[in-house]
Amino acid sequence: MHAMQYEITLPADYDMDVIRKRVADKGHLLDAHPGLGLKAYLIRERGRDGSPVNQYAPFYLWRTPEGMNGFLWGPGFRGLSADFGRPAVRHWLGAGVAHGTRAGAPTGATLETVRLPESADPAEAVERALAELPAHPALHTAAVAVDPSRWELLRFALWHGPAPQDAPGTRYQVLHLSSPELDRLPAGRHW
Repeated sequence: MHAMQYEITLPADYDMDVIRKRVADKGHLLDAHPGLGLKAYLIRERGRDGSPVNQYAPFYLWRTPEGMNGFLWGPGFRGLSADFGRPAVRHWLGAGVAHGTRAGAPTGATLETVRLPESADPAEAVERALAELPAHPALHTAAVAVDPSRWELLRFALWHGPAPQDAPGTRYQVLHLSSPELDRLPAGRHW
């Protein structure tokens, strides 16, 4: 499994309904994309949930690298790059997934990245993060991943409704969820 995200920060006065319409018109195009566990079409709005920016920031869990490559080199990413400029794409190695309640679509998300100290054992930090995946009634899906070039740990969660107040990380709204192979991402540790 691979996690991936790019962020497109927009002007402070940008009409976020433009992004909402884009997702409403095109979000379904990845609903059957091979190798895709999930794509959460995420936005942040300036002044909402403490966000200082307007941002379109989709998050992906890829079941296969072929699926990820097919997207990055395909027409969808080309179209996005033509409209907004080519964004830097962050990616992490997937360490584990927790499945929550799947009834209904998630509407909130949180994403937290934590730099692992030089003294930390990465395997122990990942095990601890996996053990701490939320077991919350509002949880849809959660994942842990690692960027070994930065030794950075990522925790991502999708929520039914707004994220709980005690959920750490940056808060997002979920406009759409494409999840063609989410059920094929095994629960628990991926290594």
